[in-house]
Amino acid sequence: MEDEGAGGGGIGGDASPVHVGSATEAGVGRDIVPSPTSSRSVMQTVNGSHMFVIQGYSLAKGMGIGKYIASETFTVGGCQWAIYFYPDGKNPEDNSAYISVFIALISDGIDVRVLFELKLLDQSGKAKHKGHSQFDRSLESSPYTLKNRGSMWGYKRFFRRTALETSDFLKDDCLKINCTVGVVVSTMDYSKPHSIHVPESDIGYHFGTLLDNQEGVDVICNVAGEKFHAHQLVLAARSSFFRSELFEHESDEEKNEVDTSNEIKEIVIDDMEPKVFKAVLHFMYRDNLVGDDELSASSSDCSIFDTLAGKLLAAADRYELPRLRLLCESYLCKHISVNSVATTLALADRHHAMELKSVCLKFAAENLSAVIRTDGFDYLKDNCPALQSEILRTVAGCEEECSSGGKSQSVWGQLSDGGDTSGRRVRPRV
Repeated sequence: MEDEGAGGGGIGGDASPVHVGSATEAGVGRDIVPSPTSSRSVMQTVNGSHMFVIQGYSLAKGMGIGKYIASETFTVGGCQWAIYFYPDGKNPEDNSAYISVFIALISDGIDVRVLFELKLLDQSGKAKHKGHSQFDRSLESSPYTLKNRGSMWGYKRFFRRTALETSDFLKDDCLKINCTVGVVVSTMDYSKPHSIHVPESDIGYHFGTLLDNQEGVDVICNVAGEKFHAHQLVLAARSSFFRSELFEHESDEEKNEVDTSNEIKEIVIDDMEPKVFKAVLHFMYRDNLVGDDELSASSSDCSIFDTLAGKLLAAADRYELPRLRLLCESYLCKHISVNSVATTLALADRHHAMELKSVCLKFAAENLSAVIRTDGFDYLKDNCPALQSEILRTVAGCEEECSSGGKSQSVWGQLSDGGDTSGRRVRPRV
């Protein structure tokens, strides 16, 4: 009878009320309300400015209607731009009465939405600049859309020439044009769960401290009589050359054997200067280059081959350190000039620095008329004639780009334009 009462319909038994009460106390069956979320679309502009100086305005006059001088390219909002200055105007109907100024999209892009500002700068100090801006009337007109490479925005009648030539905008035969570009970008802000910031890795700092304190060193690198203490495992992990030098000649038994002696292995390095090897060790432990002060200290009056950066590039190639080679390429790329590009090209070719070589070839092709007048170009003639041929092939590639609607002046035409060997890029457009 007790079994029958306990298993009844729940009217007279004790089990059912007790079960319901415990479920309510435990919260089972309650609705779980999620935290509210939110999002926000933000439209804004990524702005950047470029100053274009036209020195020798009087010499630019007469180059022809529709012909222009282009600034160096500059980057804003992930796109490349250039300022086009037409000293005789762009519109044939104006008969050279006005100068024209345009901003052009140089890189490939699809529907880039932009705001622009073009200003002739007052050089009297009164700051009465002359220009046109979309930034201060953005509510009146929407951003301008450039759909593809070569699209331009600007003014055919930017300024009357007769007024310009008697104004404070022209001083010492020099004009200054400032262009501001604002590329419209869209970002989405949304609520996120709580997060904890994790700082950048500091493993390079700790390994560098290990090198500085000489803790646990087990190998000596003898470089021209100067001895550097290091750790075999670090050298082997960073460089396949050192891995082969330190371990690959050992038998399996020797690799597994615990070395209980206090002898430190010594290896001789006879193809590198001590200061260069010290910089190599710095990279192997810290994963970055030595400071700019050390790199630039050797670069003032010597050949690129004799600079610390040039020697580091050679060491990176020889000792199979691809990241060090790329770091050196990046550093040397920032210091390319008309005077140095030819020898930098030879250095890059010699040590398989293909990224740097590509940059040098393009730079030399774009500034050919100035580069061929340098001592570095004479060095190529005497020592690397094949590289001269590569420069000419690159020039031919630039010619194809010109014919497809990119740049307007023939690169070959630079040969008769005169050159500037002061280290500046010289690219007049006609």
